[in-house]
Amino acid sequence: MMLLVLGLVLWFATHLFAVWAPGPRSGLTETMGTGGSKGLMAILTVIALALMVIGYQDAPFVEVWMPPAFLVHLNNLLMLVAVVIFIAGNIPSPVRNRIRHPQLTATKIWAAAHLLVNGDVASILLFGGILAWAVLAMIGTNKRDGKPPLNKPSTTMGLVIHLVAAGAVFMVITFVHNWAGIWPFPG
Repeated sequence: MMLLVLGLVLWFATHLFAVWAPGPRSGLTETMGTGGSKGLMAILTVIALALMVIGYQDAPFVEVWMPPAFLVHLNNLLMLVAVVIFIAGNIPSPVRNRIRHPQLTATKIWAAAHLLVNGDVASILLFGGILAWAVLAMIGTNKRDGKPPLNKPSTTMGLVIHLVAAGAVFMVITFVHNWAGIWPFPG
C-alpha cells in the first residue's frame, strides 16, 4: 500500500506544481530549460504511474463496502461519458463548447465511476486520490488562468468524428481491462 501512496504523492506533486507553485515551477524551467523541465516532469509522472499501478496490484484486498451489482451498469455509462468528454478538447465538436476543462472533468467522472464499483481500501485510495487531484487541479487552474471561454468553432462532422473516436477509445479501454483480467461488463 505504501507504493500506492507514494505514487499518489508524486502524482500530486508533479501535476499540481505548475498550478499551485508557479514561481518555483518557473524557476525550474529557467534552470533546466523548457524541454528539461518538461522532461523531468514526464519522467516523474511515469514513475508516479508505475508506483500507483504496482502499489494497487500489490495491495491487500480490504473490503470497506460491497458495491451492489447494478452499479456496474452505471459505471460503464459514466465511463463512456468520461471518454467522450476526455477527448473533446482537440476535436471541433460541440462537446468542447460545453466543458471548460474536458480532461479534468473526465478524470473526475472516471474516478467517481470507479469508486462506485470498487469498495476496497486500495481502490478508495487510488480513485479517491485521483478524484481529489482533479478537483484541486481544476480549482487551481481556474484561479491561475481564469475560466477559459467556451466559443471554439465546431461542426456536425466534428461531432461525428468525436463520437466515433470516443467509441474506438472505449473499445480499447475495454480490451485493456480484459487483457488485465478485469471484464468490465456484467456476465
